[in-house]
Amino acid sequence: MAQLNLTIMVIFLSIFSCLARKEQSLARHNSQTIQNQTKTQTQTQTQTRSKTMEYIETSCQGTRYPDLCIRSLASFAKYSTVDGPDHLAHIALSVSLVKALQTRGYLLKIVKEIEEINNGSQPGYAYLTMQDCEKQISDSVDQLSQAIKELRRVNKGTIINDKMLWHISNVETWVSTALTDASYCVQSFPGHRMSKRTATIKVKAQNVAEVTSNGLALFHRYAAKYRAAAAARAAKKLP
Repeated sequence: MAQLNLTIMVIFLSIFSCLARKEQSLARHNSQTIQNQTKTQTQTQTQTRSKTMEYIETSCQGTRYPDLCIRSLASFAKYSTVDGPDHLAHIALSVSLVKALQTRGYLLKIVKEIEEINNGSQPGYAYLTMQDCEKQISDSVDQLSQAIKELRRVNKGTIINDKMLWHISNVETWVSTALTDASYCVQSFPGHRMSKRTATIKVKAQNVAEVTSNGLALFHRYAAKYRAAAAARAAKKLP
């Protein structure tokens, strides 16, 4: 009986030992599989980012400020792909809107500080200039917001007709006006000798103008294919 129990115990130990080895082997296999999957996923993400950056760099060469264009759009390459010129134009205009919002916020802060210092006294030239600049940048914010809304309507369209071309024209008008307003703000501070605060405002407004210029150029590239298709369609209708 004791020998039988010993035999059974040996068999169980053998089974447990075999199962343990299988579990260890399976664990090593699963670990290796996960490592391979992670490596493949990382390589795919790296390749995607590389292709996205290449597309951004190529597209930005057609803008007036290509280096700024690449820098301002590069952060998107880390997290997502760019699905063609329509998506890139949308991102570029969104960047312009963010910069305009940040600049408007800074200007509102400075104007409020000057008002508190003046305490109801007659405002000086610097205050009036900054106040006017704030209004111009606020207009740019409104116009860029309208342009982005209009761009969504363009992207929803599937038929190239007069309505789509009208939406395209609206986007160009809104963005061009936003660029004009931001440029006007920059021109409000002529010369190079100015206070640190004034210089900061000018740099921020200049940045809004430049990224908006780039956004407009990228949208022109996107809109060109629709205009070309519309022209080809009109040519076919001619007798």
